[in-house]
Amino acid sequence: MPTAIAVTSADLVLPAADPGTPQAAVLPPPEGRSLDASLADVQQLLARYGHVVVVCPTAAPAAVEHRLHAVRALLESDRIALVRTDLPPLGAAVLVRQLRQLAGCDFSPGVLASAARLLAHYIYAGAVLGSVSRLDRVPVSLGSHLKGWLPGAHFAVLAGPTPQIVRVGTSEEPLAGPEFATELLLARGQLQTDWPATTLVPRWRIPGPVHEVPLPASSPGWWGTGKLVEFAAYLPDLPVLYQLVSSVRRETCHWCGMELIGDRCGFCAAPLAPPPDPGGYALGPGAQAQAQAQARALGPGARTARAALP
Repeated sequence: MPTAIAVTSADLVLPAADPGTPQAAVLPPPEGRSLDASLADVQQLLARYGHVVVVCPTAAPAAVEHRLHAVRALLESDRIALVRTDLPPLGAAVLVRQLRQLAGCDFSPGVLASAARLLAHYIYAGAVLGSVSRLDRVPVSLGSHLKGWLPGAHFAVLAGPTPQIVRVGTSEEPLAGPEFATELLLARGQLQTDWPATTLVPRWRIPGPVHEVPLPASSPGWWGTGKLVEFAAYLPDLPVLYQLVSSVRRETCHWCGMELIGDRCGFCAAPLAPPPDPGGYALGPGAQAQAQAQARALGPGARTARAALP
């Protein structure tokens, strides 16, 4: 039974990559849905799939996150993972589709939930903007802010994996692109430019056609302007995604017992437990205090003599 992938907005649901890609469940926003109805929505997903991974962008309204936490608390369920992502809207939608692809594989719910942080590092998400004067989610220098007020100035901005901003022109610094094969997804706003297709594609050596989707409704707010063309370069093939995730060492969460990859559990958010003491012994607080007292009693001369022993 595949793990259910749920999202907080319909904008996060891209067309399926292939017929075998599971659909994502859209959880309606709290302003249009009562708490009881939200509880029923998640209960149905749990009854059908067993576990639910909910992807919620960090840019979503606070009420959305509060509703998700309330639902999980009231259901008293440890089978609901809340995955936050800093990716811009189109990049977040790509991440959701990749999780949907992997949900049809044999990964456990814990591995799937914690894989979101890994996959985000392989999504090159950005946009061409008509102005950066209101951009506050990507570091922008004072000079770029000032240039953003110049008529006709366009900027290419990379939000992740490494933030970067350049002014589009004849001698602009190239955006740092992926060193692996990707596809490019575009979403056009009010800005009239073909820069991603004419400049970015050859520089990043992206083969094949450029795919276009409607601009997410939250994109103008995220980027600070409606004059934009959003783009995301990503790994499209399921075998590559599967190999990427399966190659990472799996651990068991010391708090909830779920499988995980990386350094944090995707379900309870507990960090990976530190490795055991190399000697195989763990001293409690009392034993630690006693050992420290004995070391002080030895004095520096005794400790030096002991260190010199073979």
